[in-house]
Amino acid sequence: MTAVLSIQSHVAYGHVGNSSAVFPLQRLGIEVWPVHTVQFSNHTGYGEWRGRVFDGQAVEEVVDGIADRGVLGRCDAVLSGYLGSADIGHAVVQTVEKVRAANPDAVYCCDPVIGDVGRGVFVRPGIEELLRDVAVPVADLVTPNHFELDLLAGTTTRTLAEVEDAVAAVHALGPRVVLTTSLATDDTPDDAVDLLASEGGRHFRVRTPRLDVAVNGAGDAIAALFLARWLQTRSAADALSRAASSVFGLLSRTEAARSREILLVDAQEEFVAPSRVFEPVEV
Repeated sequence: MTAVLSIQSHVAYGHVGNSSAVFPLQRLGIEVWPVHTVQFSNHTGYGEWRGRVFDGQAVEEVVDGIADRGVLGRCDAVLSGYLGSADIGHAVVQTVEKVRAANPDAVYCCDPVIGDVGRGVFVRPGIEELLRDVAVPVADLVTPNHFELDLLAGTTTRTLAEVEDAVAAVHALGPRVVLTTSLATDDTPDDAVDLLASEGGRHFRVRTPRLDVAVNGAGDAIAALFLARWLQTRSAADALSRAASSVFGLLSRTEAARSREILLVDAQEEFVAPSRVFEPVEV
């Protein structure tokens, strides 16, 4: 059985971080070992929350405890998302090193959460540099949004050709697979959203209708689903098609219900058999 060690935030109510990533992975038959970087009552988008933030040492202690069980050799991938502090970022990278020492075939999927269009950079000072200089170079797969792709590549992209150049710059940092989400180029219709998966010098795009929904946690879900499908198929194109189709189904249900939270449980069949499948197109 495939196993993924997921180091992310956790909320009791709603779905972001591990609360968004763990269940879709499990629904696809993957064993998940979640390590929480925070434990909050709800996501911070509400403006109020309770709970506490853990430090890098707390993460390392939990990982060491897992290692004590002698099971790191069975871990197929490490997944990380939002980093609340630099020491947690270093703890993630140390975890990747430990897992690879036990299983050289294990991969690391880094969702380099830095910011977004309209919001700008929203992580603490130093996190952007840590991701670019430390975490992304040791990752096998990275899943930036368009804004984050530009920051990692040190450029601004508007055309598909410019995006492909930026992807090449991110590949040069280390990752072999780059999934760019929330992509909007000059040829992206106003009523659509593009996703681009790049691997081995080839680029595959999936275009989905733009939905009237703004929720937290969708990026965490697509990173987890893309990793899951890539582990199953070892194909960026196939993983893109399946993950994008599943998230579109998830967000469609969320939009129809006018829900503030993504309907992760209600829409769970979308993870296994999406109601609408979007085929990848090589560009």
